[in-house]
Amino acid sequence: MKNSQITQWCHQIILSQARREGLYIDATMGKGNDTLFLCQLAGDGGRVLAFDIQEKALECTEELLKKHHMSGRAELILDGHENMARYAKAESVDLICFNFGYLPGGDHQIATRPETSVRAVEEGLALLKPGGMMSLCIYSGGDTGFEEKEQILEYLKELPFVKYNVIVNEYYNRGNHPPMPVFIWKG
Repeated sequence: MKNSQITQWCHQIILSQARREGLYIDATMGKGNDTLFLCQLAGDGGRVLAFDIQEKALECTEELLKKHHMSGRAELILDGHENMARYAKAESVDLICFNFGYLPGGDHQIATRPETSVRAVEEGLALLKPGGMMSLCIYSGGDTGFEEKEQILEYLKELPFVKYNVIVNEYYNRGNHPPMPVFIWKG
């Protein structure tokens, strides 16, 4: 693999595992890079639901999708990721992406929080089809994320292994609290 950034790593795993032209959720839209990636994966026959609580995130994502002629493939939703079950049915989603933390270049005080993030992961698992996958990019360090990371990992540790495969990765030789890629497959 040419790039070892967490989002690129997660995209490569997703490409190797996900069904094309499915229903995908970008649970943390941010600047829209995962949304664009999922729109490309969706093709003409798929659909993407993308969530964020910041209007600026929706604006950035809408601009990015227009630039790449992908606007029609995604529904951009101004709502918290913990409410995604309002927009999709149980066991209807092929893939869900999370990128925890704050909007790059945005206000660090507006960031994902442990209580809503754990609820969102739980909601997302109920939305996944059997055989579906969830990707989590977990950031910690500086002014965000330590508590969120620990609560998410604690929640994932308790998932029944007969129903879920949880793979937790780490950048082993990087200091300064590197991000953590996590993948979950629903059996």
